[in-house]
Amino acid sequence: MRFKIINNAEEKTYALVMEPGDEAISSLQAFCESEALTAARFTAIGAFRSAQLGYFDWEKKDYEKTPVDEQVEVLSLVGDVALHEGRPKIHAHVVLGKRDGSACGGHLLHGIVRPTLEVLLVESPGYLKRKLDPESGLPLIDIGA
Repeated sequence: MRFKIINNAEEKTYALVMEPGDEAISSLQAFCESEALTAARFTAIGAFRSAQLGYFDWEKKDYEKTPVDEQVEVLSLVGDVALHEGRPKIHAHVVLGKRDGSACGGHLLHGIVRPTLEVLLVESPGYLKRKLDPESGLPLIDIGA
């Protein structure tokens, strides 16, 4: 993965370009850790050779996993970064386009890039923290922290 700061104002903006074979979430996680990001938002487009989506099952308090084992277009990938237990945590949702024009989407758990994923990430000047929500069992952004 390569990156370049494209805006160094109060909100730093990075352009990240992932390469074939990169795993999107772990690559983004490693970047956020290397840059010590505490709060950010991002969008991306590109394509995956395969992916795994998640749908949060409220009753089970866990994600139902849906494999996508085909080449797909990343029509929209949006998410945020906030601190959880002292580390940046990625929260990403994606809409994927299939060859036949149909789409599927959900929480992006895993995505193998092919041929590219172009991410614009904007670092926020403040910081956000996540706190475990007892009702859902998820680490949600705590605006009051």
